Order: sequence, then C-alpha cells, then structure tokens
Amino acid sequence: MWWDTQGPFRPLHQINPVRLRYIRDRLCAQFARDPNSTAPLRGLRIADIGCGGGLLCEPMRRLGAEVVGVDPSEENVEIARQHATEAALEIDYVQATAEDLAAWGEKFDAVLNMEVIEHVSDVQSFVAACAALLRADDSAMLLATLNRTLKAYFLAIVGAEYVLGWLPKGTHDWNRFVRPSELRATLAKAGLKITDLKGITYMPLPREWQLSANLDVNYLAFATRT
Repeated sequence: MWWDTQGPFRPLHQINPVRLRYIRDRLCAQFARDPNSTAPLRGLRIADIGCGGGLLCEPMRRLGAEVVGVDPSEENVEIARQHATEAALEIDYVQATAEDLAAWGEKFDAVLNMEVIEHVSDVQSFVAACAALLRADDSAMLLATLNRTLKAYFLAIVGAEYVLGWLPKGTHDWNRFVRPSELRATLAKAGLKITDLKGITYMPLPREWQLSANLDVNYLAFATRT
C-alpha cells in the first residue's frame, strides 16, 4: 500500500521529488557538501520521524546518509523493513516515538519531520523531543506541514479528501494545522530558529509540485540551533 504510486499514498509519491531536493540541498548547504556528488549525504546520521513505509528513508540512504526510520506503528515499520530488504538498502527501522529516542540518548545530524507535526497531540513536547535528538550546533531539523488558513482547508481537506479523493477522508484535522508564526515560536522554545521557509505549490501544468514563496497551504521549514 505504501509503495503503490496509485494507491492511498499517491500524494506523498507525487510530492516526494520536491521534498527530497529541498532536504538534499539544505543539508548540503549546511554541511558544505556538493549536492551533485554521488553520495552528498555520506557520513550524516539522519532520523526520519514518522517514517511510514520508508518513502523518504530509502532515497536518503541512496544519497549516502545513515538513516534511522522511526514510526510508532509496527505495521508501518515491518512494511518499510521488507521493502528496504528487497531494495538491498541498509536502513535501521525502529518502532518508537521521538520521545523514546530522546530518552535512549540517540543523536543525529538531522531530524526529518515531514507531514507529522499536524498529527501529534502535543506539538511543543514533540518538537522538544526532536530538538533533543540533534547532535551538535550545526545539526538541523527539517519540517513539512500545512498552514491553518481557509485556503488550506478548502484545498487540503475539502478538495484533496472529499472532491478529488487524493487522501482518505479524515486524514487531516484543520484545527491541528500549524501557522508558520506558531511553528517559529514552538521551535524557538526548543532552542531552534527557522533559517529557511518555502511553500510547496501544485502546478497543474506540468502537473508537479514545486517550491514557491506561497506559504498558504503546504510549506517546508529548515531550522538550526539559535
């Protein structure tokens, strides 16, 4: 199901290329790497929180990173492990939460929170746990989420879930969408600051997602220690 490009996770497959380019380019800039090299993320230890079936973990591993995929769902972890094995990719998948990893003393060069923060019950506690996973002053957190605007409600919920059927109904709760100002304040309390903010916009022609300055619906954030 996770790896069916025409299945219920089709939107993630469609948005993955722009997310991957953003992650690669921002991390390469942060750690002085060449994004066009064969394995630009080699030597970096990355945690993908809420990894699901591993849609981000596998390309991160192919870019050279040491990857730990973390998800509270045993089913998701098993699907991700099986697919990585079939792809001959060495990825450490763990059934756990960010809070668990922080309690275990795990440390990373980068933490990915892609389409996760709008689903957690206590955003501040979650972000604090993720911040505790960062290894050093130059470590970074990357986040993708949805802005709490009327436009996001109509496009991401009414449009994507009820009209177009891109997502199962009930996938999102608009009240949990996070405004950039709220995200900035939450990260600041955890000792992090946003150094880059980009929107992700769907372009009907050429039918792909692209980075933009429009933060009204989907957006990406790159944060480092203050």
